Parts: sequence; structure tokens; C-alpha cells
Amino acid sequence: MSAVSLETGLDVFDQARADAFGERFVGALNEAAMTVMASIGHRTGLFDALESASALTSAGLAHRAGLNERYVREWLAAMTAASVDEFDAAAGTYRLPPEHACWLTRASVPNNLAVAAQTIPLMGVVEAALIDCFRHGGGLPYDLYHGFHQVMAEDSAQTVVHALFDAILPLVPGLADRLDRGVAVLDVGCGSGRALLKLAERFRRSRFTGYDLCVEPIEQARAEAVRLGLGNMSFEARDLAEHPPEGPFDLITAFDAIHDQRDPAGLLRSIARALAPDGVFLMQDVAGSSHLENNLAHPLGTYLYAISTAHCMSVSLGQGGPGLGTMWGEELAHRMLVEAGFASVDQTSLPHDPVNTYYIARRGEPRT
Repeated sequence: MSAVSLETGLDVFDQARADAFGERFVGALNEAAMTVMASIGHRTGLFDALESASALTSAGLAHRAGLNERYVREWLAAMTAASVDEFDAAAGTYRLPPEHACWLTRASVPNNLAVAAQTIPLMGVVEAALIDCFRHGGGLPYDLYHGFHQVMAEDSAQTVVHALFDAILPLVPGLADRLDRGVAVLDVGCGSGRALLKLAERFRRSRFTGYDLCVEPIEQARAEAVRLGLGNMSFEARDLAEHPPEGPFDLITAFDAIHDQRDPAGLLRSIARALAPDGVFLMQDVAGSSHLENNLAHPLGTYLYAISTAHCMSVSLGQGGPGLGTMWGEELAHRMLVEAGFASVDQTSLPHDPVNTYYIARRGEPRT
């Protein structure tokens, strides 16, 4: 708490508080720089190459990763200064401790935090356009976020695909058996279709459809389906605000896809209408409250509000949508599901995915 002048009742400058904030911000600059370097380390495979050896020189790591030694050496210096890797000055070698590697390498899925690190430089890519939105309003188009779909696909691989059969499908009793017998499934906002492809591989009697607004990930999904020889699925680039899904579907899924839509309330209504009478809507979205005061202790609160500002809110506004934002919250999500016509809405969390809430919604008569 800042000091207060007893005579005037006005705040008095608190030097200790100022010094503490300055130190905190210096630390934040270092941590932000580490995050950008971690993104590079992930995308270039440097973390994976460093983990695969007990200790390496910068030249040895560059050779193993197929990269330029001078850049690798400077990256290693940044990682050493951040206490991410360990440096033996006498031998001139670097080592990634296993206690750090378990959070940074592709072998550490579903715990690879370097995947999320990629979102920080992505925010920088749109900063100038975002500042223009601050000044004039409006939003940003999806195609401004170069590399975004790849990052989202990697994140989905950790939170959804990795746990699909052991954790997510069991949320709905009997669902795996129904899929095995053969049902119609739709994934809304499917991206490059990693979850749907896994389901189609496992449950050959079921029919799978994936919709996404963006053409690029849909083309990737189609190519992968052809490569895998999957004839029980289709993908379509579709603006669901203009062309809502036609049913009936026995299962509709939406993984981190509703809050940044042009018309999320309308989409939820159309999902309810497209469900078979005994169908299930399985929605994953960011865990948190609709009220800022309830999110102040959220372990990723700052990060999620920043992602919302730079992407989720902005792309919705860019489509003329309401801009719900990443942290639209469980209270609003539950209310919108009920208002969309779902008679029952259950929500739960899963140990492997503390960032998200899972909603299991079943049909009822839509409200007028």
C-alpha cells in the first residue's frame, strides 16, 4: 500500500514500491527475452538436439541441429544467462538438465511449454496493426497471423489429441462404444484436423466432418486424410456465421474454437439444432471466470488476457463479432449454452489440461 499524507490525504510517492516495481520489470524483460529465445529453440529443434546429448559445444550443437554455429552460440548464451541450460566454461560445453528438458522438448508432450512460447513472438508480428485498432477500433484478419495455425495445431496435439482416448472421450459415458458402432461427428473450428484424424483412424464405422473458417489448415487436413487413406471423413472451409452446420450429428466438438467466432451465440444455437435428439456437444474452452476480479490469482491471467487482446478478441472484432475474448469465462459460457437450447450442461476439468474447462451439453427445446 502506498504512503498517504495525513495532512492532505493524497498519495505520497513510495520509493520502496517504485524500486520493487522497477526490479520486477527488469526481471520481466529478461523473462520475455527468454520466452522469445525458447520459441526459437523449439522451432529450430535446438532443445531436442541439446537434450539428446550429455554435453555439446556450440559447434557440436549446430552440427547436430543443422544450423549456423554463430547464431547457435549466441542463443546458447541467452539460454545460459536465463539459467535454462548449464555451461561448463572449462570444456566450452552446454547441457540441458533433464528437469528443464521435461518442459521444453518434443519428447515432453503433453508438457512442452516451448509450444506456448511461440505465441509471444506471434503477438509481436501484429503489434503495429493492433496499435492501429487501439486508435481506430475494428479488428484483425486471421491471415495476418503467419504461423498461427501451426502453433494451434501443436497446442491441440498436447491438450486434445494426446488425451483424446484416455481422458476426453470418457467424459461422456458410452461415447467410445457409440463411435465404434458408427455415428456422425462434426468438429467445429477443426483447424488442421489433428483430433478428427485420430478419431477417424480409430473409429472406421463413424463419419467425420471438419469445418474451419481458414483455407490453409483445411487443405493441410485434407492432404493428411488422403495420406492416411481415410475415406470416412471430409473437411470444408466454411464461414459458420453464413453457413451453419446441417445435422443431424450424434457428436459435435469444439476445441478452443467458440469464443473468437463472428457470432458465437448464433453458432451455439446452430450446434444445438444440428445435434441428433440424443446427441452430445463436447466443448473445450479456456478455464477462468467472466469477472476480472476472480482471475487476478489465475496462474496464467496476464498471458491469457494478452493473447485475448492480440488475437482472440481482435479476430472476432475483425469479423464484425462481439469480441468475447479468451477470458469470456465459465459463467458466460454456461449461460450462453443454456440460452442456445441445451437442456443440460455439465462442466469439468482434466488433470492433464488445467488451462481449459470441458463442457458436456445435451439438447433441449431452444429458447425463444
